[in-house]
Amino acid sequence: MDLEDNASTTTRRRGAELETAILDATWDQLLERGYAGLTFEAVADRAGTSRPVLYRRWATRGELLRAAVAHRGRQITVDVPDTGNLRDDVLAALRDMNATRADFVVMMASSLGEYFAEGDTSPREVRALFVGDRVSIMPTLIDRAIARGEVDPALVTERAIALPTDLYRYEVLMSLAPVPDDVLRSIVDDVFLPLIQPDGCRSSPTSRDPSSDKSGSSGVDDVQ
Repeated sequence: MDLEDNASTTTRRRGAELETAILDATWDQLLERGYAGLTFEAVADRAGTSRPVLYRRWATRGELLRAAVAHRGRQITVDVPDTGNLRDDVLAALRDMNATRADFVVMMASSLGEYFAEGDTSPREVRALFVGDRVSIMPTLIDRAIARGEVDPALVTERAIALPTDLYRYEVLMSLAPVPDDVLRSIVDDVFLPLIQPDGCRSSPTSRDPSSDKSGSSGVDDVQ
């Protein structure tokens, strides 16, 4: 259904422009107030439109939430790091996730309990809306590392590939905040690399990362 502002709106918007404004406003409302504070009135006020405009497109708060999650996910682009070594590639991917997706993980964990209690959608399904058609970049990073001789293919398992992002999500869920950079480095240096690299391929973190003594984030879901 096409969207169009009411005639009383100073600058009439319609279609994709208006839908983007509404879904951006919905996302901001979710981040600030959670599902409990997600009302059509609040979103309409943020978007500079009216409740009837929203109701013409979304019948329930749940529908509006799902549309906003999918919309936010489509705004995220994932570049595949190519630094020349696996350690820095994985760190770059985790830092990007920290900068662009931590807010979603926090919202899922802390603000959507009432929504999930309604039973319409599971956390897995909401995450799938957010991820969309993005695919994990970790296999690409691993394949490059194997070609460079950094990684022992015999040590590469699905669990090992998923480990950096699984640990990242755990840290966000426990702190409800982006992960400090020293923790990201520890995930890579102390847990991930020792699992998949032959001893001869390992070097000291300092020699591979000039910023390894800094804790500020430069800022993955699978890194997706």
